[in-house]
Amino acid sequence: MAQDSLLEQLQQDVDPIENIVLGTFKGTRLINGHTVMIRGAGNLDFMISHRFGRLNSGAYNFFGLDEANIRLGLEYAFTDRLTVGFGRNSFQKVYDGFAKYNFLRQQSGVRNIPVSMTWYSSMAVNTFKRPELPLNFQRRLSFAHQILISRKFSKCVSLQLMPSYVHQNLVPTKEDKNDLIALGVGGSLKLTKRTSLNLEYYYRVNPNEDDGLYDVFAIGFDIETGGHVFQLHLTNAQAMTETGFIPGTSGNFWDGDIHFGFNISRSFQLKEKNKSW
Repeated sequence: MAQDSLLEQLQQDVDPIENIVLGTFKGTRLINGHTVMIRGAGNLDFMISHRFGRLNSGAYNFFGLDEANIRLGLEYAFTDRLTVGFGRNSFQKVYDGFAKYNFLRQQSGVRNIPVSMTWYSSMAVNTFKRPELPLNFQRRLSFAHQILISRKFSKCVSLQLMPSYVHQNLVPTKEDKNDLIALGVGGSLKLTKRTSLNLEYYYRVNPNEDDGLYDVFAIGFDIETGGHVFQLHLTNAQAMTETGFIPGTSGNFWDGDIHFGFNISRSFQLKEKNKSW
């Protein structure tokens, strides 16, 4: 009886096990857009993003390598669920800021949650000078909101949906819509312990008619090396924020309007790490 009583006490003292799914993606970016991933609390992430010119611009332009746009960004995780970031883009002189909150994690055990979900909101201001069109601060603003929904199906395969809403305060004509709805879908196939192949596509649900713009398509390759994640990719998007590439991609991937680019991220742990995923 004493033995049974001791076993019951031990079972009561043990916390229920929650098996949180780790490593859904290798980084906080899939290719152009964000993933559900959040760094651990106290982590500072420095990110450098490059987009070169179009591959079909020819040998004179060294197949796009003569041109380059860059974004420099800093992202800090205040908690294991909340990250805030800021960046500056050379393309159209855009400054952007965002907040990202993970409110659901895929897990099994005492609770069975089949997906991870993260809310993402960003604001951008275009500071490019346009003498022919005087712009006040308000007209330069644009906003993006997304719900990122992902599931890791196995050790090698992860998929993500990105329902997106973009609002632009300034559009080309009075007939054009300020609001755009898009549905993004992406996935990652793990090739080795430190490499993966990624795909990403954004379908614009309600684009303006004959706007000369295209849906975003991208294919990428990730290499993880300790504190670095190095991402190589091909995409028809030139902008590097959701407020730019979702509503404003002017190149057609299938016509060869492809930009070679890369993301490099370096993480610094600024305070003692409790947990992360």
